[in-house]
Amino acid sequence: MNQKQNQDEQSKLPVAKNEDVEFAAEVADADDFEAAERAQAADYRQEEQ
Repeated sequence: MNQKQNQDEQSKLPVAKNEDVEFAAEVADADDFEAAERAQAADYRQEEQ
């Protein structure tokens, strides 16, 4: 598959948010909270485009 075909195939892929991940604050550590904040910021940036 050449680069043009690969790009065409990837452009046909659906874009969706992964909302099925559970976040349990009672068992989360500082890294988990940082990851959640970064994910939220990434979602915001993606929606702005």
